[in-house]
Amino acid sequence: MDWSSWLLRSVSRSSDNSKNSQNSNQQIPKPGGGGGEEEQLGVTQQLIDHVKSFTIDTFKNFPLQDEATPSSTKTSSNVQRDLSEWQERHATLVLSKAKELSHLRFMLCPRHLKERQFWMIYFMLVKSHVAEYELHAIRLAKLKMMAIENEESSDTIGFEVEMAETKQSANLAPPTS
Repeated sequence: MDWSSWLLRSVSRSSDNSKNSQNSNQQIPKPGGGGGEEEQLGVTQQLIDHVKSFTIDTFKNFPLQDEATPSSTKTSSNVQRDLSEWQERHATLVLSKAKELSHLRFMLCPRHLKERQFWMIYFMLVKSHVAEYELHAIRLAKLKMMAIENEESSDTIGFEVEMAETKQSANLAPPTS
C-alpha cells in the first residue's frame, strides 16, 4: 500500500509540475507588453511594418528551390497540407492585419505563383520575425502532449495498482463453502 501511494503521488506531482511549467511558458514577452493571439502568432507591429515593404517583385524575383520534392504533408483526407496549424493561423491573422499583403496575394495567386509558393516565400521572408514565436508554439504543443501522456499513464497506473490490490485481497481471503 505504501509503495502504490508513493507511486500515485509522484506521478501526480510530475503531472502538476509539467502543467505549471506549461503555464509559466505560455506567453512570449512582448516588447510593448500585452499578449493574446496576435502575440502568440508573432503578428507584431514590427512584422506588419516589414510586410508592408513587400512588393510584387519581392515575390516574383524570389529564388525558389526545385519543386520536385514537395515538403507538404498529407492529412487524413489525403489533401496536401503545406502549412502547419500555427502557420495557417498566423497567415489568416496577418492577412487581416496587413491589407497590403492580402492585396499582393490577390495580385500574385494564381496568375504568377501557386498559393503554396506564395506562403513558402512569405515564411522565408519573415523567418527572422516569426521563428521564435513558431518555436514557442511547437514547444507548447510538445508540453501539452507530454501532460496528456502523463495524465493517461497516471490513470493507467492507478487502475493497474487497484486491480493488483483487488487480486491480492481476493487471493488472501479464506475460501467460503
